[in-house]
Amino acid sequence: VQLQASGGGLVQAGGSLRLSCTASVRTFSNYVMGWFRQAPGKELSWISTINGNGESTQYADSVKGRFTISRDNTKNTVYLQMNSLKPEDTAVYYCTKGNTRGQGTQVTVSS
Repeated sequence: VQLQASGGGLVQAGGSLRLSCTASVRTFSNYVMGWFRQAPGKELSWISTINGNGESTQYADSVKGRFTISRDNTKNTVYLQMNSLKPEDTAVYYCTKGNTRGQGTQVTVSS
């Protein structure tokens, strides 16, 4: 399985970004997908998870109310809409399928 995340960049505090992750897998809708992030000098931390049909989502407290996870099973893609970004959201963001983690995308939030 290959997971390719994109959409990161530099944004000012209070701004928004939308991350995308496309999976090279046959039956994408069978899989729970997630997003993690790793800030400089810190451990990898879980952000959000979405089930196969997109009807069930979970969020870490640190992003609840600001981030929204979604998916388009016709495009084998999972999204992370990030609003009201804070400098502490600066990290490399990864999408995951089970224990598989793809290449990350850098998000930098300036104050």
